[in-house]
Amino acid sequence: MFAVVEIAGFQYRVKQNETLTVARLQAAPGEEVSFKVLIGGTSEAEAVVGMPYLSGAVKAEVIEHGKADKVIVFHKKRRKGYRKRNGHRQPITRIKITSIAL
Repeated sequence: MFAVVEIAGFQYRVKQNETLTVARLQAAPGEEVSFKVLIGGTSEAEAVVGMPYLSGAVKAEVIEHGKADKVIVFHKKRRKGYRKRNGHRQPITRIKITSIAL
């Protein structure tokens, strides 16, 4: 069984007991959250497409919050002596898919 869900504006293909890293969610660790299902089914050939959503839901448990790997932002203008280096770490949430109900 698989499902394509919408989480914080992104679409993810999920299976039961799978762990995902998504954008930061407003839920405490250990809390259960649910997501809307766009596509779902038992196999690729027997997939059911919602218009825009299916009536079922995917439930997940929040494991932890954290930060992603650092992304370096570097600006330079040649022959001018201008260099600027900056870093950024995006806030993330790790979730575990507990159930898929279609």
